[in-house]
Amino acid sequence: MPASGNGEATVTTDHKTIREWVESRGGHPASVEGTAGKSDAGLLRIDYPGYRGKASLTEISWDEFFGKFEEKKLAFLYQERSASGRESRFSKLITRRGAERRDRARARRSGADAAAGGESRASCDGKESGAASRRSTSRK
Repeated sequence: MPASGNGEATVTTDHKTIREWVESRGGHPASVEGTAGKSDAGLLRIDYPGYRGKASLTEISWDEFFGKFEEKKLAFLYQERSASGRESRFSKLITRRGAERRDRARARRSGADAAAGGESRASCDGKESGAASRRSTSRK
């Protein structure tokens, strides 16, 4: 599913997509200082220029990053554009199980919304827009 430009977040496990998205924003793979072992990348992060936690991150190779990414069965949650339309650097590493739950919840919302004849979108901050939002506030 392609990332949209209206503040919605997308999940992927595709290494090429992740690498291209991160590098297009000046980022690189990193691990948290003190969490890596001899053959372990440690806690994974994406480091962007100007990030204030820079002293706590160590740059690692994409091979190391994706090795740990697959070992821990992670997924990459990211946003192409913010709700205001600007290029976004929002990203988060999540478990694939969490991504599956997110997809199921989104499908349920979409199905319920289609039955009601409205439209619902979940943004990266979890807020809904459209008919689903109006329905949820009227049920309180």
